[in-house]
Amino acid sequence: MNSIQEVYFFLLVLCFSIASYSQTEISGQVFGENQEYLSGATVMISKDSVASILAYGITDDQGNFKIRVNSIQDSLLLKVSYIGFGTFEQILQNKSQTLKVQLAASSEALKEVLVKSEIIQQRGDTLRFSVAAFKGKNDRVIADILKKLPGITIRANGQIYYQNEPIQNYYIEGLDLLEGRYSLANNNLSVDAVSKVEILENHQPVKVLDSLEFSEGASINIKLKNEVTFSGTATGGMGAAPLLWQTKVTPMLFTKKRQAIVTYQSNNTGNDTAGEINNLSKYAAQNFDINDEEWIAVRNIAKPPFSAERWLDNNVHLGSANILESLKKNVDLKLNISYLNDYQQQDGNTQTRYFTPSDTIDVIENTNNDIFISRLEGALVLEQNADKNYLKNELEFNGSWNASRGLIERPDSQINQQLDHPFFGIKNELRLIKTIGKQLITFDSNTGFTETDQELLVRPGQFESLFNDGEAYAKIKQRVATRKIYTNNSAGLTKALGSFTLSPKVGFSIQNQQLNTDIFLDEEEVLNSDFKNRSAFVESSVYVDNALRFESTDETWNMHLSTPVAFKSFRLEDDNFAEHRSLDRVIFEPNFYVGKKLSAFWEAQASAGLQYDFGTLQQLYYGFLLNGYRNLNRYNAPISEEKRQNYSAGLNYRNPLKQVFISASYSYSYSTNNLVYSSTIADSGTTILEAVALDNSYDTHNFSTNGSKYFRKLQTTLKLNASYNVSQRQQLLNTTLTEVNTQRWRLGGSLNADVTSWFIVNYSGNYSTFRSGLGAVNFQQVATQQHNLDFYFYPKDNQYLKVSGEYYGNTLANKEANYFLNLGYQFTFAKPKMDLNISWNNILNTKSFINAYNTDFYYVQSSYQLRPSQVLVTLKFAL
Repeated sequence: MNSIQEVYFFLLVLCFSIASYSQTEISGQVFGENQEYLSGATVMISKDSVASILAYGITDDQGNFKIRVNSIQDSLLLKVSYIGFGTFEQILQNKSQTLKVQLAASSEALKEVLVKSEIIQQRGDTLRFSVAAFKGKNDRVIADILKKLPGITIRANGQIYYQNEPIQNYYIEGLDLLEGRYSLANNNLSVDAVSKVEILENHQPVKVLDSLEFSEGASINIKLKNEVTFSGTATGGMGAAPLLWQTKVTPMLFTKKRQAIVTYQSNNTGNDTAGEINNLSKYAAQNFDINDEEWIAVRNIAKPPFSAERWLDNNVHLGSANILESLKKNVDLKLNISYLNDYQQQDGNTQTRYFTPSDTIDVIENTNNDIFISRLEGALVLEQNADKNYLKNELEFNGSWNASRGLIERPDSQINQQLDHPFFGIKNELRLIKTIGKQLITFDSNTGFTETDQELLVRPGQFESLFNDGEAYAKIKQRVATRKIYTNNSAGLTKALGSFTLSPKVGFSIQNQQLNTDIFLDEEEVLNSDFKNRSAFVESSVYVDNALRFESTDETWNMHLSTPVAFKSFRLEDDNFAEHRSLDRVIFEPNFYVGKKLSAFWEAQASAGLQYDFGTLQQLYYGFLLNGYRNLNRYNAPISEEKRQNYSAGLNYRNPLKQVFISASYSYSYSTNNLVYSSTIADSGTTILEAVALDNSYDTHNFSTNGSKYFRKLQTTLKLNASYNVSQRQQLLNTTLTEVNTQRWRLGGSLNADVTSWFIVNYSGNYSTFRSGLGAVNFQQVATQQHNLDFYFYPKDNQYLKVSGEYYGNTLANKEANYFLNLGYQFTFAKPKMDLNISWNNILNTKSFINAYNTDFYYVQSSYQLRPSQVLVTLKFAL
């Protein structure tokens, strides 16, 4: 051995010798004040009150624990904690012994416990992950770290989940710069600028409500190393087959009073930059106020379920500016604005098989689409988030000028499609909470306006028997014009009554929407009233809500009961049909939630609620509307009324000491509806969808679980997940009422392992099955699976070779499974610090992707034309 190896060998032998010589076993039993066994108590042993943990354990059902300690210290500190009890501390001699520990009741036990390790720290409801402990050689941005953290999952669209629930907010140094559009920071903030990632459990974003309204949601806070941070990335690249380019500049500035993220991106490499400006907030799906409503569309091919860089044929330009200025303490002004311009091409073929009670119908289509996207959106936000007052005013706008061109080739015809799809929307949302005496006064207002004028042209026209006495005709055009204005306003108060918080609220909302549609044949308007709409729809509501919240003094119980009562009124007038519909309802929608902290690591929750949904204008128009070249819809029926019962239960386990996070949940939903939907499918695949007045029901069961574990010694993160869903509902298919049953299984997982200093392995994969049936007849079950495997080899610290493979398969196309092989090489220059990356994607030159999926009563098998084998050379700088 050389001298260095001899030194390492001596130190290793010395460590084992000391460990074997000084091992101590400390055991005992933990009781409460009434001599009850305390199961799940945390027992920790350290050198002193500020040192790292030497060993730890959890008591069993009888309160017993047994811990082995390796230490040469003369004395040790024993610390025992349990929710609802005071922390027990005692100095012990470093020798094997048996103890009996009795804990006294306390209302502050959990909040005062500090669990420390080199990887994860916990104080109260905040978990702090050390970035340095998880950082690998190939990690460049903070998203690379988040993917490794146990308990956290980043989905394909970039949305972050913690313990199987989407996060509420994404903060950088406690400030919410991006208002839900956090992929921009996640994918560009240099990992070298970040010290810790904080998980804020049970996070209440509004400070004035922090002690009044419990929140079961979690948020993420990124802690930076320096008070003034200038970071970001700059990338430039060129490639071939075809000529490729990639440009990306994303400077970032973070100070105590100012934050800014600005980006310009352009590429034709398949990188879907639009995902970086999507709002991924937990509540974004609830805010459809100024989002575009799609009335008509060009028929697209189902997109492959993997990275867009494999299939997206694009030419994109994106500019975005996000600026936060702290005007004074707790008062921030934010500007978020972006513009996206993208040209995409789609090429592939689709075979659709419809199942009806009496027949099966096959439709074969070769599709070639050109998609033009032009979108400008922005928001100006003023927010005051102080301990006694809260104000947030958000002015938001969204404008788009999108268009599509499509060519469908069928065995017997060619069909051209042309869509123009402009849209504009603007809204102002205000929330005000003010302290007056011993209560809070709240006011909320949301007012907005949207309009769109859409036009779909199809050549030659379809539905000949309906429009032209069975004779072929040259073209059909569908025009849709909609206008909507709405306002929703409420006022209330919040008052604490001991452990209870009472929050009554009153409010009103009104929405007025206009719909004008016309169908033209060969430039001449169809005069038949069945093919036009002149609808005015007014929905109004007056509501009262009383929310009651309870949080126990030891913070182990949290309950919430909401009892909203509303009077809803719906009025639909159609001048074309001279028809009138109206509906008035008083509805009661109670919702109950309860959460219980069972121990330091276990938590359970359950909820139950009743919900009513009524038809929107998109489900109310009388006249036919051509929303696709072979889809004709109308809803000449009463206003839809759906009553839904929702029940759920969940169990969470998270142990920062062992870096284990597990969650499981079950939900059941049962709904009744006064309408059933009828699909009439012709042999050509043209479909007429209508609504029929008929009472029916729908129920669904869903179970999901996931778990993750970080193996410290192996520097490996393992994540597993599973879900099961089964549903049952009624459907009219070609005038026959039938029961549609569906069943879905999904298993997935990932592994990130730093095997050695020169070898890293990443794996992710999933397997799913979907089966549907009509009544007692089951269709063919479709099973799909995908596997991704990456190997990183580091011959030297500043360079690596990446070999990756991908496999995608399904049982409908098992003879044409999809394989991909990719190579990459990266060299890192120290001065200036930059990465030279050479990538060769799709080495096997796989030309198409065979995909298959089921729906309720049909399945689709499609082939999507992929990007060819290509080489890309990029230079990436850390700013």
